[in-house]
Amino acid sequence: MKSTHNETDLSLVVASRFDAADGVAVLRLWHPDGSDLPPWSPGAHIDLVLTPEITRQYSLCGDPADRSTWQIGVLREPAGRGGSQFVHDKLAAGDTVQVRGPRNHFELEGSPNYLFVAGGIGITPIMAMAAEADRTGATWTLVYGGRSRGTMAFVDELTSRYPDNVVVHPQDEKGLLDLDGLLGESLPDTLVYTCGPGALLDAVSDKCQSWPTGSLHLERFSAKPLHEPVLNSSFDVELTLTGKTITVNPNESVLDAVTACGVQVLSSCKEGTCGTCETPVLGGTVDHRDSLLTPDEQAANDTMMICVSRTSCPKLVLEL
Repeated sequence: MKSTHNETDLSLVVASRFDAADGVAVLRLWHPDGSDLPPWSPGAHIDLVLTPEITRQYSLCGDPADRSTWQIGVLREPAGRGGSQFVHDKLAAGDTVQVRGPRNHFELEGSPNYLFVAGGIGITPIMAMAAEADRTGATWTLVYGGRSRGTMAFVDELTSRYPDNVVVHPQDEKGLLDLDGLLGESLPDTLVYTCGPGALLDAVSDKCQSWPTGSLHLERFSAKPLHEPVLNSSFDVELTLTGKTITVNPNESVLDAVTACGVQVLSSCKEGTCGTCETPVLGGTVDHRDSLLTPDEQAANDTMMICVSRTSCPKLVLEL
C-alpha cells in the first residue's frame, strides 16, 4: 500500500535511550508539551533530520496504540553514511531531534495467516506487525534470524510474549535460515512479510516466486542496484501545479531538475527507498528504478519516486 503522505514535521525530545542488543540503540521520542503524537500503523517509518546534510529513516517498533511516544531501533553501521553513528554517538536522553512522518509503504494487509521473516535490524517493522496479527486473532509465525543471539534486538521480549509463535534462529548456533522448508511450498491464505539484509530479501523473493501473486511483501533498508535507464537521453517533464515544463538531462534526476527550476519537493534518501519524494504521475510512462513500490504499484503508473525513476517516453506529466 502506498503512503498517503499525511505526515508532520515535529521537534521531539529523546525521552529515553537503551541498548536492545549489541550495536542496537533504542530511542523513545515524545512531544515536549506531552501532547499525543500522530497516529501510525504497523510498517510505518519516520525521518530523523539529524543535520542539514543527514536525514535517515527508521521503522517505528513500539505500540501504535501508545500515542505518547514513538520508538525506533537503530543499528550502528560503521561502514554506513554517518546517520547511525550520529544517533549512537550524539543523541542522548533529553536531546531534541527534528522528525518528519510517519510514512508507510509497508502496510500490513488483512489476512487470516501470516509468515513473518526478519533478519537482524529488520525486526523493527515486523514487531508491530506481529503484535497486530496477534491482536486480530490471525494465525502467525515469526522466524527471526541474526548473526548471534547477542546481536538480535528485542529477542527476549518477543519470545517471552509470544512463546508459541516466534522461532529464533541465530546463525552461529543454527546456521542459515531454512528458506526451502519455510517457503518451498505456498501456504493457503497466507501473506509473507519480510525485512532485513538485501541478501535475505533476495532469497525470500526467489523462494516466493511460486506463491500466489501478492503474497510477498518486503521492505528494503538499502537500495537495489539501479538498472540502466530505458531512455538514456533527455526528456521533458510537465509540472501541472506550477505550469512549468522542464527538461531532464541524462546525467541528472527528475528531482534535481525540478529543484533546479525552483519547485521545492521533500526528499531524503535519494536512492528510492524512503518514499519521501513520491509524486503523482498524470501522463507518460515511468521507468521505475526504486526499491519501494511493488510490481503492481509500478504497473499502475500513477506514482513515482523522482529521485531515481525516469521515463521510457519523451514526456512525463507530474502533479507538481
